[in-house]
Amino acid sequence: MENKYNLKSPAVKRLMKEAAELRDPTEHYHAQPLEDNLFEWHFSVRGPPDSDFDGGVYHGRIVLPPEYPMKPPSIILLTPNGRFEVGKKICLSISGHHPETWQPSWSIRTALIAIIGFMPTKGEGAIGSLDYTPEERRSLAKKSQDFCCEACESSMRTALLPPSPDREPPQDHEAQELAQQISFKADSRQASESGGATSDPPTPSPGESSSPGDRDSSEDPLEDQAEGSSLAPPPPAERSEGPGRPLSPRQRRAHQAHQRRETPPPLPHPDAARRTLAGAGPRGRSQAGTAVLILVLTLALAALIFRRLYLAQEYKFDYEL
Repeated sequence: MENKYNLKSPAVKRLMKEAAELRDPTEHYHAQPLEDNLFEWHFSVRGPPDSDFDGGVYHGRIVLPPEYPMKPPSIILLTPNGRFEVGKKICLSISGHHPETWQPSWSIRTALIAIIGFMPTKGEGAIGSLDYTPEERRSLAKKSQDFCCEACESSMRTALLPPSPDREPPQDHEAQELAQQISFKADSRQASESGGATSDPPTPSPGESSSPGDRDSSEDPLEDQAEGSSLAPPPPAERSEGPGRPLSPRQRRAHQAHQRRETPPPLPHPDAARRTLAGAGPRGRSQAGTAVLILVLTLALAALIFRRLYLAQEYKFDYEL
């Protein structure tokens, strides 16, 4: 595969490095690129313990753009799970739906940990999310062990290491810290139907991160996203990371920029032109005086030319007589 790509490309370098880091499966997750395509990865994640997904192993695809890590990947679940739609791009702030919220410091490992962390949360009607009953999710968790991917020939029974008796969620602190910044967006249309859209989103409940809005997308992760361009859900910077947790400087700047974009421009005041001239300062008055002086000189020159022509015609008439 190395001979197929330009090894000087930042995307290729980054993906090679991440592939080496994720080569060995853990009991929580595993991801590797396809043999013939470095920009398409297949991953497997284990359902979080003490949840409706406990015991399940879920498979999916990650399609990365040539500009990675400057642009985000697209993430698609392939195993029925009762939380995310199968064959649909997950609308996270780390996904291709929202390149404006992507950070190059995020990685494929961050995405895997974020998926595991968000599985027990509520969908709350967001597009692309599912709210199956606990019984249905437990049933799908058991059936997920029988899933086998035709593309990468990965079986969920052997994709990950066996879970330990005292299994806990992944302990990659760096990735967890980044994953805490990732959230699903609630659909703006849902908010307007339930009581009118406001600039401030609902406060997330304790223990559940708020989310940047999911949108339906086609199975092809590289498909044009024009059909969802009319939606303008509020950016995740407006939401706090949890109860009583302040916004970071990056989120505060994004929130202020979003408010400036949504604030309509003020109507012009009738006296705006007069106040503008009055407050133009010495430079503005100097420019106005120069314009008046040019106009006066132009009129004076025109008068002199007219007088010269008039006198020339009068002299000619006297001479003929």
